[in-house]
Amino acid sequence: MSKTSQSQEPLSELEKSMDVIIDVFHQYSRREGDRDTLTKKELKLLIEQQLVNYLRHVKNKATIDEIMKDLDINKDAQISFCEVMLLITRVTIATHEHLHDVEDQQHQQQHQHKHQHHH
Repeated sequence: MSKTSQSQEPLSELEKSMDVIIDVFHQYSRREGDRDTLTKKELKLLIEQQLVNYLRHVKNKATIDEIMKDLDINKDAQISFCEVMLLITRVTIATHEHLHDVEDQQHQQQHQHKHQHHH
């Protein structure tokens, strides 16, 4: 499902990632109800199948109901693409912080490890 015209440059890594986010959203939004929004059931499926590893990095865990309530800014019981992007952004930020934490821990362990050899 390519969105590129003939004259366009090849998509960058970031642009390809954006396409994937859009495509994944539509894989779930088209299952029931409005084709361009997620119902609670669709949101639950998307979270369980697509965010299973990275959602762990979000510090305060929320239930699907809480996530739905939090994201549904206009309170229409549907999650729009813009609303789901808030969740993806939050999870991405939390994952970025998590990766830095892991990096810092590895760095500290290497640092401690080096010191043990100098004694």
